[in-house]
Amino acid sequence: MALRINGIRSAFRGFARTRSATLAPSETSASMSSKASVADYIVVGCGLPGRGMGWYHAHQLVEGKCGSGRLTDVVEPWFLGGGKDTPAGAAFALLVKEWEPKGVKFHASVDTVEAPAAGGQKVALISGRTADNPRLLEEVINAGSTAVFLEKPGAPTVGELESMTAYAKSKGVPVFMGYNKNVTPYVTAALEAEKAAGPGASTKFYHNNAYKKEELAECFERNAEGMLKNMAVHELALLVTYYGVRGDNIAKVEPDVGYSSCQTLKGPDSGKDFTDFDKIGFTVTTTEGKTVSVYADRCGDQAGGGYSEAVVSDAAGNEVFRSVTPDAELKALVSAKQAEHPDWMPYFHLQDADYVTLKERMGAAVLKGEAPEGMATIDVATETLKVAEYLTPLLQKQLK
Repeated sequence: MALRINGIRSAFRGFARTRSATLAPSETSASMSSKASVADYIVVGCGLPGRGMGWYHAHQLVEGKCGSGRLTDVVEPWFLGGGKDTPAGAAFALLVKEWEPKGVKFHASVDTVEAPAAGGQKVALISGRTADNPRLLEEVINAGSTAVFLEKPGAPTVGELESMTAYAKSKGVPVFMGYNKNVTPYVTAALEAEKAAGPGASTKFYHNNAYKKEELAECFERNAEGMLKNMAVHELALLVTYYGVRGDNIAKVEPDVGYSSCQTLKGPDSGKDFTDFDKIGFTVTTTEGKTVSVYADRCGDQAGGGYSEAVVSDAAGNEVFRSVTPDAELKALVSAKQAEHPDWMPYFHLQDADYVTLKERMGAAVLKGEAPEGMATIDVATETLKVAEYLTPLLQKQLK
């Protein structure tokens, strides 16, 4: 754990050194003499109120839930551009009317976003379509963003993430990812329990969605990148971040054949065939001898509560700890929030505290020139996609 955090801090210092080298002497001295007390956030790819992930991030900032950050700008290319005159565009216009008096500026493109003042920190939170992220990352960096919060998985492919990483490093801008399970309490508790259980202990991470069997064809088509780059990418990021799993150090992959299911279904819109897992369970062992398991089920949470858990076993295989989300306290909190805002996406209520934690850690860290503890870097995101691209064809072959 300490080595991982130290590595992230070293990477952050490397970004900072590169950025300092690209600044003119006057800019460098101004930055050193005038430090901001709060980080300004640009949300790129807002989406509709109650529906878009970007909107929820922006909403939390406007509501003052993140003391280290404030929302200054929203970039929404569709609803302020080609979709402006649609019914959804009219709904977005109401949001503009509500937030502009609060000091939020709205833009149809990144081009009109002002650069931060000398010594200021401007975090670009990119939450648009994954396919647009490579272009958007370059745009926000060119617009003067001093750090980037990139929603998972970051980009469609490993190659694109590697290009994005290289560009950000060349400009001295650190990039961190919105993998909320890296900071969620049930995962943190399981990691601590595994450490306490001693050598040979291992953890199984369970992730359940609420799809019905008859909805799987639409699910496969809409999430054509596949389960391991979509639903289970959160767990793969945990494996990379906390267990040192990489695309090139996997010694053994053991599927749970009795649990797993891989299907080919015809997409209802395109009529094309899509092959993916509706359930997958597997155990990975690294060349360093570390073992960890992932279980993901598209239809495993028919109650729709966002059920996930982590089960820790000792070296003898005996269960020693189990953590669950949502627990009773969180269920009560979510129920109250859903009653107040029944039209909002349910997972906003479930993961509200995680989203606050990510932005608060990000804002506080960039103000200090440090790395936000627990947040995945873009390097972790790249390695996560490498693991997904390695495991998907292997597991599909093993399950035939």
